Amino acid sequence: MGVMRHQTVIIGTRGSPLALVQAHQVLRHLETLGVSARLHIIRTSGDRGHRGGVGVFVKELEEALLRGEVHLAVHSLKDMPTQQPPGLRVACVLERADPRDALVSRLGPLEHLPPHARVGCGSPRRIAQLRAIRPDLDYLPISGNVDTRLRKLESGQYDAVVLAMAGLARLQLEGRTTQVFSLAQVLPAPGQGAIALEVREGDARALRLAQDLNHWPTWWSVLAERAFLRALGGGCRVPIASYAQVQGNRLTLDGLVITPDGQTALRGQVEGRPEEAEALGTAIAQRLLAQGAGHLLGARV
Repeated sequence: MGVMRHQTVIIGTRGSPLALVQAHQVLRHLETLGVSARLHIIRTSGDRGHRGGVGVFVKELEEALLRGEVHLAVHSLKDMPTQQPPGLRVACVLERADPRDALVSRLGPLEHLPPHARVGCGSPRRIAQLRAIRPDLDYLPISGNVDTRLRKLESGQYDAVVLAMAGLARLQLEGRTTQVFSLAQVLPAPGQGAIALEVREGDARALRLAQDLNHWPTWWSVLAERAFLRALGGGCRVPIASYAQVQGNRLTLDGLVITPDGQTALRGQVEGRPEEAEALGTAIAQRLLAQGAGHLLGARV
């Protein structure tokens, strides 16, 4: 089912507060183009508590796209697998928000936390990099949306939690941050801070509308990051990190593979033209694999 010329565009989104903020951002962008649009909320397996596997926050949105129930699906790009199902494509990314990770703490910044302080963190990538800085802390699993995690912190279940700065900013919770980690301390997940729009192949109007919203510096950056992740065979549940940025006609990509205990890491950087984004991501992955990254990815705590 393609989008007819004057048909209202139906935007598929999860129902979490952060997902709705992101979907409303897309809605406002479309309205500035004179396009009528509305949101359609879809509950994913990740929302129902099934956190294992890849794409748990994406699958049901993609199924709705393929059935023609929605014309666009809004995703946090870092939640998306590096390969889309047949018949679907990532059509655009919006301008990226702050890609860094942040600490929200009851006991001060990371360096001031007492030994064995309980740090809530659901990401192996974050935990591994934080262990490299503070191996004496207790890193505990945490689940739920941003508000839920902050309530768990306030209730005393944790002494600190680690969250994406982009999510805090979109929810206007920047004031809650105790510390924002530098990119040298904690390199982000591929695609972190970027909102992606996914469409059906062949839906010409949906594709055109999405591409009208594309932010090209962010597009080239996340293309390189996701190519790095794909070449390493990883997903969002393994300790792989990357961050690219475009300045003028140059793209710089940093990539990191680290053991879960944070004790051994391989990090590299590559630079080239933005149009070479995917080749650059693949090249740095191959370089790290030649240095033993595959062995690091198989390591356990």
